Amino acid sequence: MCTGKCSRLVGLMLLPMAFLCIGANLLLIFPNAETKWTDNITLQVWLMGGIVGGGLFVLCPGCAAVRAGGKGCCGAGCCGNRCRMLRSVFSSLFGALGSFYCLVVSATGLVDGPLCNTAEGGQAAKWEYPFKDMNETYLKNEALWTTCKEPEKIVLWNIVLFSIMLGLSGLELVLCAIQIVNGLIGVVCGDCRKKGNNSDEGL
Repeated sequence: MCTGKCSRLVGLMLLPMAFLCIGANLLLIFPNAETKWTDNITLQVWLMGGIVGGGLFVLCPGCAAVRAGGKGCCGAGCCGNRCRMLRSVFSSLFGALGSFYCLVVSATGLVDGPLCNTAEGGQAAKWEYPFKDMNETYLKNEALWTTCKEPEKIVLWNIVLFSIMLGLSGLELVLCAIQIVNGLIGVVCGDCRKKGNNSDEGL
């Protein structure tokens, strides 16, 4: 595949993934889509792995990769898309760091579990991480989820959204790595497309 087309494809895949990571992180701030629990949110949510790492840090390489797949600053011939390819390489390095950060934060959020109120009805609220130091994993044992009394269904909420962020950030990391290699090839070899084939790709 031509380096320009590959770059454009990678960029078009990275952009929606970045927005999905931002959306998942925002939903984690509002358990059950309610605002009354925002004072008791899991630490990993406040680390903004999805908003900053898998989101903003990946939007830049996504845009850079799409632009690198467009018509070069000098057109076909001359330097081709080498300048844009070089920018996409540096952007993808930051994107890889951001997606790795999101990956680590999401994995830690899944392992530690949510911050929740474990007090029975009528007792004073007791906010803690009930699954953090357990010998067995809570992920497959739904019977343990009832340990969290408030917010309602917070365990499932955290598992689903952190899993989405974990999967997306892993894919983002792979795509950024692909674009780093593809961009370096594009810098050395230039855009392999012939003149006149990129008139509709002038981003």
